[in-house]
Amino acid sequence: MCGIVGIVPREPQDPELLSALVRRMAGAITHRGPDDEGFFVTPHVALGVRRLSIIDVKGGHQPISTSDGSRVVVFNGEIYNFRILREELARLGRAFRTASDTEVVLQAFDAWGPGGIRRLEGMFAFAIWDEKSGRLTLARDWLGQKSIYHAETGIGWVFASEIKALLALDLLPRSVDFEALSHYMTLRYLPGGSTLFRGISKVPPAHRVEVTRDDRAFHRYWVPAYGPKHGGPEREVLDGLASVMREVLPGHLISEVPLGAFLSGGIDSSLVVAYASIVSGGPIRTFSIGVHDESQSELPWARKVAGRYRTRHFEKIVAPDLARMAPEMTASLEEPVDPFAAGVYLVSQVTSEQVTVALGGDGGDELFAGYDRYVGQQLAETFSGLPAPLRRKVLRPLFRMVPESFGYKSLATRLRWLDEMAEKDGVARYAESAAFLRFPHALKAALFTERLWSGLESRASEMLLEEYFRDGCAEAFVDRMLHADFMTRLADHQLPIVDRMSMAHSLEVRNPFLDRRVAEYAMRIPDGWKMKGRRIKYITRKLGERYLPRDLLYRKKQGFGFPLALWLRGELRGLMLRTVEESRLAAEGIFRREEMRRLLEEHLSGRVDHNFRLWMIFNLELWFRHYMEREPVTLLQEWVDRARAA
Repeated sequence: MCGIVGIVPREPQDPELLSALVRRMAGAITHRGPDDEGFFVTPHVALGVRRLSIIDVKGGHQPISTSDGSRVVVFNGEIYNFRILREELARLGRAFRTASDTEVVLQAFDAWGPGGIRRLEGMFAFAIWDEKSGRLTLARDWLGQKSIYHAETGIGWVFASEIKALLALDLLPRSVDFEALSHYMTLRYLPGGSTLFRGISKVPPAHRVEVTRDDRAFHRYWVPAYGPKHGGPEREVLDGLASVMREVLPGHLISEVPLGAFLSGGIDSSLVVAYASIVSGGPIRTFSIGVHDESQSELPWARKVAGRYRTRHFEKIVAPDLARMAPEMTASLEEPVDPFAAGVYLVSQVTSEQVTVALGGDGGDELFAGYDRYVGQQLAETFSGLPAPLRRKVLRPLFRMVPESFGYKSLATRLRWLDEMAEKDGVARYAESAAFLRFPHALKAALFTERLWSGLESRASEMLLEEYFRDGCAEAFVDRMLHADFMTRLADHQLPIVDRMSMAHSLEVRNPFLDRRVAEYAMRIPDGWKMKGRRIKYITRKLGERYLPRDLLYRKKQGFGFPLALWLRGELRGLMLRTVEESRLAAEGIFRREEMRRLLEEHLSGRVDHNFRLWMIFNLELWFRHYMEREPVTLLQEWVDRARAA
């Protein structure tokens, strides 16, 4: 795991100038690679890498070049089948100077060209410079676990693993991409190639980019497919899933440094620990965090799994100061953060004290239908079948009489969601439900100033999801929902959070469910076995019956959470009041202060739970102050302390 940076100038440049610039870029992401650094600079290109040494610790220094010096690579990630590829390349007469997977990437590309990328099983972002053609090839992994950001500057085209490395050049004006901001307010993530920074984009998953000094060409090398479906009885499909998990796990366990696994107590991380324990043939380290409130803690379930597989288990009770953590997390993510990020940040902090690599269970919910919202679509469909006068004139007033409890998925919120979603159908219902707790189109119209909204109102963010329902990758409605989530919420929200929150602590996280081989197998499982009736994650639970306690598999989904809605009415009340009254977003004419006041007043009075919206506004304020106005994290933390105490 590393961080990579690079520059392809429009015209040949003084190597000393390029060296100074690329070193500045690499210095901004030292946390991604505290063990080593390396650079390759000519008048035509500058490449840099910060290395977190995991495989071939002593000999894997980067950049690595071919024996004739014609091609050179910088690499971020892990290739799980690199030993198999190395043997195949050796049979072709290829000689290796290191034992690293990085050199295998270079040799595979040198031997097979762009087709070599499709031979790589792993998570990766890499750049290969071809000295003869003057062409740089970048590639991002199949599912988007590793990121590449890029921009055009006065000197030429630049790229990096994180945006802060691009900003370190001071060649880009710091300004907000308001269309991206609008989409973020609705969706909670930045779709496609967008970022919140005008002029900075990201390479989509499963893409390679061919870069010369005057041209950029993007090529997609893989498209998800949810068919043809696996035939045969359920047991055979389960056997196949178990087989592919056993096939991929050994590659995920390769490491020359200490390795462990996150163990939340949920199904996905527990299955990963089970398979890792079986494949490794010995006890592995597992790490869990919990909170003092037992209703929010999954530690007892994690202990059950740890006990069954005799892991070397470590756990820690945390009492996080979420508001004070927010500036540092926002700086690490380069986007506003939500509470999900805090759980990843904290468990990574605890885990990194003992290991450098951790296995995780990300991707299981998006591949196997693990979210309540999938069942919610069925409930809304059933409810919409009631006569409209009954729903609108009788049930709606009754629903609105239910008081808000400000708990997670409170009854009042669920009834309000059901009422509103019954007015939609199909993809429109799915898209609207994605925006329900954030800022649907009408709420954005009230929040943005008229000056900005006039240029944004024609672009309904909810409809960005529609393309994934109609791109032909999936047919069944459940699969279409999974596909849309897989391509958006997972790639654009969850995976960047996992990468940044873990790498903030120089910890590499590997997710076996996101191995392409597992993902492709899961996509072809019949949709009726992913969600059977109203039982989400049916096939995963059935697989889990072979390895895990039954009471863990069939308990209600819990997750690591915070009582944020109550905090915003209590200990964080003053902070939110100050955020609204001192908002730079309002002062800059982006948001209407009076609308922020209205949302806060409704929340404080107990009429409507706006906790997701208020937390988004607070974190956007932190992001704007840090990245647009260059306020250091320490000053933002001091501001949080003062605002909360007021």
